[in-house]
Amino acid sequence: MPIYRLLLPLLTLISALIAIAALSHTSLPRELAFVAKPLTTVLIMLYAWPRGADAPRQARLLRLGLAFSLAGDVALLWPESGFVPGLLCFLIAHLLYIAAFCQHTRLARPWWPWLMFGLIAGYVLSRLWPGVPAALQVPVLAYVVCLAAMAAQAWSWWRASIGGAREPLARWAAWGGTLFLASDALLAINKFAGPLPEAALWVLSTYWSAQWCIASSLRGGAAQA
Repeated sequence: MPIYRLLLPLLTLISALIAIAALSHTSLPRELAFVAKPLTTVLIMLYAWPRGADAPRQARLLRLGLAFSLAGDVALLWPESGFVPGLLCFLIAHLLYIAAFCQHTRLARPWWPWLMFGLIAGYVLSRLWPGVPAALQVPVLAYVVCLAAMAAQAWSWWRASIGGAREPLARWAAWGGTLFLASDALLAINKFAGPLPEAALWVLSTYWSAQWCIASSLRGGAAQA
C-alpha cells in the first residue's frame, strides 16, 4: 500500500484538529484556521482523487462537489460577509452529490428516505425559522431543500443497492449525507438560535466526517484491482 494512503487519514485528522482548535476558545491563533480549514478539505479531495476508476462520471461529480465545498469553506472563514456565497457554493455541491448518487439508481427510488429527511429538515427549519433574517429566508430555504434531497438520495442509493456489489459504497454515501445534515443543523442552531457550546468542534467534526464518507463512496484502487 502506498505510504500516502497511510498518512493521508492522519494528516487530515491533524489538520482538522488544528482548524477546530483555532476556531475554538484555545490558545492557538485564529489565523491558523485560514490555513488548516481549507487544507483539511484539500486533503479529503486528495483522498478522493485516485478513487472511482470504475465509475468515472460519479467520481467527476463528487470531486467537483468537493471543489465547491472547498470554496464554501473559504467563504465561511468570514461568517457574515461570506455566509451567502458559502451557502451558494455548498448548494451547488449538494446538487452535484445528488447527481453522483443518481448514477446507480433513479432519483427518489425508493421514495421513503425523501419523506424521512423531508420531515427531519422541515422540523429543524420550523424551529429555527423565527431567527432567520428576512433577507436570508429564501436562500436558507433553497439550501435546506437541496441538503435534505442530497441526504435522501444517498439513502435511496443505499437501500436500492442492498445485496449488490455497490452496497458498501452506497452505505458510505448514506452515512455522509446523514452527517452532513447533522453538521448543517448544528451550524444553523449556532447561527440562528443562539451560541452553541463548542460549536466549531461539533460542526466541523461532523462536516469533515461527512465529506470523508462521501469520498469513500467511490471504490478505492485496491478494491478495483
